[in-house]
Amino acid sequence: MATATENLEVHAPLIPGKAPADTKVVVAMSGGVDSSATAALLVEQGYEVIGITLQLYDHGEAIARKGACCAGQDIHDARTVAARIDIPHYVLDYESRFREEVMDEFADAYLRGETPIPCVRCNQTVKFRDLVKTAKELGADALATGHYVQRRLGPSGPELHAATDAIKDQSYFLFATTREQLSFLRFPLGAMSGKSETRALAERFALPVAAKPDSQDICFVPNGSYASVIEKLRPGAVRPGKIVHIDGTVLGDHEGIIHYTIGQRRGIGVGGRADSAEEPLYVIRLDADEALVIVGPKTALGRPGISLSEVNWLGDEDASDSTPDTDGIPVMVKIRSARPAVGAKLWRLPGARAEVRFDIPEQGVAPGQACVIYDGSRVLGGGWITSSPLMGG
Repeated sequence: MATATENLEVHAPLIPGKAPADTKVVVAMSGGVDSSATAALLVEQGYEVIGITLQLYDHGEAIARKGACCAGQDIHDARTVAARIDIPHYVLDYESRFREEVMDEFADAYLRGETPIPCVRCNQTVKFRDLVKTAKELGADALATGHYVQRRLGPSGPELHAATDAIKDQSYFLFATTREQLSFLRFPLGAMSGKSETRALAERFALPVAAKPDSQDICFVPNGSYASVIEKLRPGAVRPGKIVHIDGTVLGDHEGIIHYTIGQRRGIGVGGRADSAEEPLYVIRLDADEALVIVGPKTALGRPGISLSEVNWLGDEDASDSTPDTDGIPVMVKIRSARPAVGAKLWRLPGARAEVRFDIPEQGVAPGQACVIYDGSRVLGGGWITSSPLMGG
């Protein structure tokens, strides 16, 4: 049976033709078991390793938080691991840029009636864009992370692929990784067969975080209370409004659309209609301009397709290629990280846009979420959902 190390991408040199001893690698250390095991493994294999941890928000408030990345305790844990494996470790204050590019965007997206994914924006901006820049300034040959995703060399250069372990796969959250970033990034854990293998690796290195629980919440959202964070970031911006059935009947009032997401069933605040034997109600659409929460039966959730913006293309064709033929490109797509990929057709459009039509209508499609495009395990790219026509629309 293959050992953990034999299964890893780092079994081959991180930089082809360059010995580990001559290779400097920056490791993004969050204080969790994945990034800690990554750093320890690279040290064992002879690389010159530098650990960097990002302070992304006021860790004074976060010291008591558990189960969230980049908090005060996590910075302490990263320092402890770095000392254990004897590597230099730096904490960089990215608080202001994280506030501007992740937290503020998160709040504004909810106020627009969208359902954002701040972890993708964080990877897209402060982590991969800014941290890659910092790593290069330090003279590093590569930036390694503990993400469960694979980087493979294909005929046209490096490709992004899903992790071996489908349960831990994080490729959905990394769709915005650019070609240039991918050439510099390395993901040593992508070929692991499971999280238990990573923990076994951490135990072998006697890392103090070997049994540390995985992160569960968005790091800056205490206890999953999105609304409280939005109200703090945008005081006075939340407007009350009406809950309206798709047929136009007003069913009740709400305290702000930020309390609702597409596909939500529980906690809507209204029951079924008194004059109907209708099935339970779901949130079908959010109208930020009119402060409306539109509800209806589950059958109204189906969407035949979606429009995408800010499309990042990692396929073999250049991202500026013209639109494919009218039949579209057959692909597999994921519109939620935990959902399985489904069949669809893709039309790439000018201006980093695309249209996707599902083979079978999808439910719970929400503007602000990501649609990630696959060919087998390979990530062809992805974009942000801007709209989704109603069935028959």
